[in-house]
Formats: sequence, structure tokens, C-alpha cells
Amino acid sequence: MLLALISIIGYLMTILSTVVIIQFILSLLISFNVVSLSNNIVASIWQALNVILDPFLKPIRKIMPDTGMIDFSPMVLLIGLRILQMLLMGVANDISTAGM
Repeated sequence: MLLALISIIGYLMTILSTVVIIQFILSLLISFNVVSLSNNIVASIWQALNVILDPFLKPIRKIMPDTGMIDFSPMVLLIGLRILQMLLMGVANDISTAGM
């Protein structure tokens, strides 16, 4: 039961990491005028991604110093998620070897 819960949390963190990468790519496309926010589909996707990620990125942005135009909070979130995934995998391995 606990291994299944750890696995589900790991999958959710993988999905969140993917969403961060998608937002980063879309922000690059918007900033280089490849796609425009005047397009309703692009604007809807951008708004949905921001709604999903803002609860995770706002606390990181409050802690980090202002770096000007470059926002490093998605990178910090990705690193934090990866560290949590490694910790969860370690716990899962410990549980599986203990025979629980």
C-alpha cells in the first residue's frame, strides 16, 4: 500500500516536471514571437499552465533574489522535484528490501 502511494506521488511529480518544461518552452515561443498570446488557444494554455504552477513557483520567487529578466524559479522547482523523487525512491527501496 505504501509503495503504491510512493509510486503515485512519483508519477505526479513527473507530470509536474513535464508541465514546468512545457511552460518554459511556451514562454520562449511567446518571447520570440513564434506564437502570440492574441491567439485564444495559446492564451488559454498559457493561463492554465500559470494557474497550475503558480502555487509552486510563488514561494520560490519570494525566497530567491530578483535576477532581473531571468526567472530561475522553474529551474529551482525542477531540481527540488528531482531531489524529492530520489528521496522517495530511496524510501521505496528501503521499504521493499525490508519486506513490508
